[in-house]
Amino acid sequence: MIAVTGRVAIHSHRQRIAAAFARSAGISDDTELLADQARYLCVLVSGFIEKSVAEIVLEYTRRSSTPSVQRFVEKRTAHFTNANAEKVLQLLGSFDPKWRQDLEDILVDEYKDAFDSVVSLRQQIAHGGSVGVTYVRIKDYFDAITQVIDYIQDLCIPNT
Repeated sequence: MIAVTGRVAIHSHRQRIAAAFARSAGISDDTELLADQARYLCVLVSGFIEKSVAEIVLEYTRRSSTPSVQRFVEKRTAHFTNANAEKVLQLLGSFDPKWRQDLEDILVDEYKDAFDSVVSLRQQIAHGGSVGVTYVRIKDYFDAITQVIDYIQDLCIPNT
């Protein structure tokens, strides 16, 4: 079986989460169940950030580096967690300072808030905290995050 990587892997992951959002939208008559779903979706979206950013830098190294560098990046990104805006900026900046600067220019306001809020909420959820995230809020965060992920893909692994 051929491994799915790069843009295809990210698109596939995004589609699975979008399908979970679509299924969740159908339970709007049960507010408690929808609140539970919002917390679950928050965890999925946080994982989407981590896996997408890691896959982008891995795809970059697949295209431009030796196998030893690829293995190094794969090991280092295997544990890329709590991917708030600053951690994403740091990771991309370690590859190319211009990437960091370009991303800083767009990762402001609602985009930065989406990254940081999703990671913070996910940590609270994981540690048993009570969070008041709604389906609508997490859907808005997901929409903002997907725009930034698309930007990062175009920045780091442009279509050729």
